Amino acid sequence: MIFPLVKLGFSGSYLPEDVTFLLKPVEMPPTPVEIKESLIQSGRKHYSEMIGAETPPPEEYMQVFRQAFLRNRRRLGRDIALLARTISEIESQEITLVSLARAGTPIGVILRRALMRMGREVKHYSISIIRDRGIDTVALDYILKCGHGSESIIFIDGWTGKGAIATELERAIANYNASRKTKIDPNLHVVADLAGRAFLAATSEDYLIPSAILNATISGLISRSILNNDVVKPGDFHACIFYRHLANWDLSQWFASELMKDVDDTLNRGYIEPVKWDERQRLELSKISQACTNGLMEKFEIGDRHRIKPGIGEATRALLRRVPDRIIVRDYEDEDIYHIILLAKSKGVPVECDRQLPYKAVTLIKTLGR
Repeated sequence: MIFPLVKLGFSGSYLPEDVTFLLKPVEMPPTPVEIKESLIQSGRKHYSEMIGAETPPPEEYMQVFRQAFLRNRRRLGRDIALLARTISEIESQEITLVSLARAGTPIGVILRRALMRMGREVKHYSISIIRDRGIDTVALDYILKCGHGSESIIFIDGWTGKGAIATELERAIANYNASRKTKIDPNLHVVADLAGRAFLAATSEDYLIPSAILNATISGLISRSILNNDVVKPGDFHACIFYRHLANWDLSQWFASELMKDVDDTLNRGYIEPVKWDERQRLELSKISQACTNGLMEKFEIGDRHRIKPGIGEATRALLRRVPDRIIVRDYEDEDIYHIILLAKSKGVPVECDRQLPYKAVTLIKTLGR
């Protein structure tokens, strides 16, 4: 299947009305994982300057995904319905969803459909934000030039790990507002806020959001965003690779359509109370997150906080994209971490159990020679 690309914005493998990716599709050779990790840790390259290869997921892994989807679909559908209800009551005017590529994209697609079901007019864009490099200001400029009010923008992601992206978003939007005289709200809206860094979340529990298991094949066939001077020129959007070769394994539209059945099931039950997410909750979650990170840094003599990836979502992504040193889990028998155990076994990564861990899983990144 061939999906057309347009000059400014495209929908990947989603329906055009589902999302507009404000990313620049490029061709770029993949960097082997261990080389990429060494370059990152040595400071010779930023992680956003390189991209790893993506291949079709093995059948055994897909079986784990299907089981996770069946197990958690109702919960995720309910949580997205709760977010939609809350956003709809907070925002009385135009709603412009801006999901953070790429973990935020599947959530943003479903959230848009849910808000549309509730009678709201919604536009959904997906743009790049990169830790230590900021948000794609060209993409934000484009959104505003399309006539969307700066106060209508709502940022969406799947979850928080340690809160690095929430912090990056606050910093980047403060700079953007100061330079453009705009009033964009930097608050982040997520399904699960483990770090206490989101403005709004449906839950703080570390449960398996099924889209965290897969990469491009559940995110519109889009790669992680790229910011490399060789492919991103002044005035360009941040870049991505559009993985046409994975089209036969693509579940992006299927996932959104199936989850909408569970969202509708919640919405059709009648009025649901908006989420109450306050500063007290955020502060407590932040303390737990910081204590966990600091404890692991001390125990394993880790000097860089970025090498600790807490929570199922971050632990999974680190296994898929980085060079893990070890995995720590709270309970070997927890069904939500079956895919993590499978990945770790396939990569020869040791798995340890710590019953006191506040999250279901944490990945520690290996230190490589400089």
